[in-house]
Amino acid sequence: MPTTLAPVSIAELTETAKRVRAHIVQMVFDAQSGHPGGSLSAVELGVSLFWNHLRCDPANPGWPERDRFILSKGHATPFYYSLLAERGFFSTELLRGFRTLGSPLQGHPSMGAVPGIEMSSGSLGQGLSFAIGHALSGRLDRKDFRCWVMMGDGELNEGQVWEAAEAVPHFGLGDRIIAMIDRNGIQNDGFGDTIMKINPPEMWRGFGWHVIECDGHDMAAVDQALSEAERPHDKPRVVVAHTIKGKGVNYMENNPGFHGKAPTREQLEDALQQIAAGLK
Repeated sequence: MPTTLAPVSIAELTETAKRVRAHIVQMVFDAQSGHPGGSLSAVELGVSLFWNHLRCDPANPGWPERDRFILSKGHATPFYYSLLAERGFFSTELLRGFRTLGSPLQGHPSMGAVPGIEMSSGSLGQGLSFAIGHALSGRLDRKDFRCWVMMGDGELNEGQVWEAAEAVPHFGLGDRIIAMIDRNGIQNDGFGDTIMKINPPEMWRGFGWHVIECDGHDMAAVDQALSEAERPHDKPRVVVAHTIKGKGVNYMENNPGFHGKAPTREQLEDALQQIAAGLK
């Protein structure tokens, strides 16, 4: 299943990630609403996927052979919309209307609102199940596409995730579904391990998956992990990316307070400067 594009260099991906991060904080500031923390943590995963691995055509978003990107952690729309706009599905000018009355860019993704949205999500834990339906349909229709599912580690507390995890190998869908976990360790109510301690790599292995771990902010490592996930294997593949919530903005990093909080104007200006400088 080759991508439709020649590989984009790590340097170019890194510059794209800066633009995506800048969009995220600007959108949430403009709306004074939204989820910056878990959007910023997922940027490298999303940029590597959309530019180097996801088979898609922004000029023809309904192309039947396209790969499907399913955002199970649906509150991370600042991340999702920024990716779609930078990738050419719609104009970046539309981003400034995020969460405003009349804008198609709602707080959670809605199918049909803008091109590129494959699932109306928001209620957590459902993305992998949704992908199973797509994958089974693709098999019946003899369509050779993949479903890439991004989940947050907080939603791994949901039992539905694990019912779906055992169904993927049972139905032989390992070459049609690839899972990605944004393992940033924080959810809405605080640090995940104080709410429900989990060990995603061991849990996924227990359900018969091949686990690929990476530093979720090392673009080269992320790109390599996604390439490994694309290679044939006798088990379904899951990429567990170890990330930092709020990555790229020092006062948001590893801060549960910025799960769903907008920056002030002064914080926005600081954030944009940090992102442009690519501070570690």
